Amino acid sequence: MAREISLSGGDTTVLKAIGLSGIPIKGTSLLDRLGNDLEPAELIGTLEGLLMFDYIVSTIDRLRSIEDVEKADFKVNPVCAKELRDAVKGRAREPEQRRRRRG
Repeated sequence: MAREISLSGGDTTVLKAIGLSGIPIKGTSLLDRLGNDLEPAELIGTLEGLLMFDYIVSTIDRLRSIEDVEKADFKVNPVCAKELRDAVKGRAREPEQRRRRRG
Protein backbone atom coordinates (compact mmCIF):
# COMPACT_ATOMS: atom_id res chain seq x y z
CA MET A 1 0.00 0.00 0.00
CA ALA A 2 1.41 3.38 -1.00
CA ARG A 3 2.03 5.97 1.68
CA GLU A 4 1.19 9.63 1.34
CA ILE A 5 4.36 11.75 1.18
CA SER A 6 4.29 15.44 1.96
CA LEU A 7 7.38 17.44 1.00
CA SER A 8 8.50 20.98 1.78
CA GLY A 9 10.03 23.26 -0.83
CA GLY A 10 13.54 22.50 0.41
CA ASP A 11 12.88 18.76 0.27
CA THR A 12 11.66 19.06 -3.31
CA THR A 13 14.67 21.15 -4.33
CA VAL A 14 17.14 18.65 -2.84
CA LEU A 15 15.35 15.62 -4.32
CA LYS A 16 15.34 17.21 -7.79
CA ALA A 17 19.07 17.93 -7.43
CA ILE A 18 19.80 14.34 -6.35
CA GLY A 19 17.61 12.95 -9.11
CA LEU A 20 14.85 10.40 -8.80
CA SER A 21 16.41 7.71 -11.01
CA GLY A 22 18.24 5.98 -8.15
CA ILE A 23 21.71 6.71 -9.53
CA PRO A 24 24.10 7.89 -6.78
CA ILE A 25 25.39 11.45 -6.87
CA LYS A 26 28.55 12.75 -5.21
CA GLY A 27 28.11 15.39 -2.53
CA THR A 28 30.26 17.87 -4.45
CA SER A 29 28.04 17.44 -7.53
CA LEU A 30 24.95 17.92 -5.37
CA LEU A 31 26.35 21.19 -4.01
CA ASP A 32 27.15 22.33 -7.57
CA ARG A 33 23.61 21.54 -8.74
CA LEU A 34 22.05 23.38 -5.81
CA GLY A 35 24.27 26.44 -6.15
CA ASN A 36 23.00 29.07 -3.71
CA ASP A 37 19.42 27.76 -3.50
CA LEU A 38 19.81 26.70 0.15
CA GLU A 39 21.91 28.00 3.02
CA PRO A 40 24.38 25.41 4.38
CA ALA A 41 22.48 24.90 7.66
CA GLU A 42 19.18 24.56 5.79
CA LEU A 43 20.73 22.04 3.36
CA ILE A 44 22.13 19.91 6.17
CA GLY A 45 18.79 20.01 8.01
CA THR A 46 16.91 19.04 4.86
CA LEU A 47 19.28 16.16 4.10
CA GLU A 48 19.04 14.93 7.71
CA GLY A 49 15.24 15.00 7.48
CA LEU A 50 15.21 13.07 4.21
CA LEU A 51 17.62 10.53 5.71
CA MET A 52 15.51 10.23 8.86
CA PHE A 53 12.42 9.33 6.84
CA ASP A 54 14.50 6.95 4.65
CA TYR A 55 13.62 8.91 1.50
CA ILE A 56 17.31 9.07 0.57
CA VAL A 57 20.34 6.88 1.31
CA SER A 58 23.81 8.24 2.09
CA THR A 59 27.27 6.78 2.55
CA ILE A 60 27.66 8.90 5.70
CA ASP A 61 25.14 8.32 8.48
CA ARG A 62 25.36 11.69 10.22
CA LEU A 63 25.89 14.97 8.36
CA ARG A 64 27.29 17.67 10.62
CA SER A 65 28.99 20.02 8.17
CA ILE A 66 29.28 20.90 4.51
CA GLU A 67 32.53 18.89 4.45
CA ASP A 68 30.50 15.79 5.40
CA VAL A 69 28.09 16.54 2.55
CA GLU A 70 31.00 16.89 0.10
CA LYS A 71 32.42 13.48 1.14
CA ALA A 72 29.11 11.61 0.97
CA ASP A 73 27.27 9.97 -1.92
CA PHE A 74 23.46 10.27 -2.07
CA LYS A 75 20.68 8.46 -3.87
CA VAL A 76 16.93 8.14 -3.58
CA ASN A 77 15.78 5.09 -1.65
CA PRO A 78 14.42 2.70 -4.31
CA VAL A 79 11.68 1.48 -1.96
CA CYS A 80 9.87 4.82 -2.04
CA ALA A 81 11.11 6.24 -5.37
CA LYS A 82 7.74 6.01 -7.10
CA GLU A 83 5.89 7.81 -4.28
CA LEU A 84 8.62 10.47 -4.13
CA ARG A 85 8.41 11.01 -7.88
CA ASP A 86 4.66 11.59 -7.57
CA ALA A 87 5.11 13.91 -4.57
CA VAL A 88 7.79 15.98 -6.35
CA LYS A 89 5.60 16.32 -9.44
CA GLY A 90 2.72 17.37 -7.20
CA ARG A 91 0.20 14.76 -8.13
CA ALA A 92 -1.63 12.49 -5.79
CA ARG A 93 -1.92 8.85 -6.58
CA GLU A 94 -5.41 7.70 -7.29
CA PRO A 95 -6.59 4.94 -4.99
CA GLU A 96 -6.80 1.58 -6.66
CA GLN A 97 -10.35 0.60 -7.37
CA ARG A 98 -11.47 -2.87 -6.56
CA ARG A 99 -13.86 -4.81 -8.68
CA ARG A 100 -17.21 -5.44 -7.10
CA ARG A 101 -19.29 -8.40 -7.85
CA ARG A 102 -22.82 -7.62 -8.88
CA GLY A 103 -25.35 -10.18 -8.15
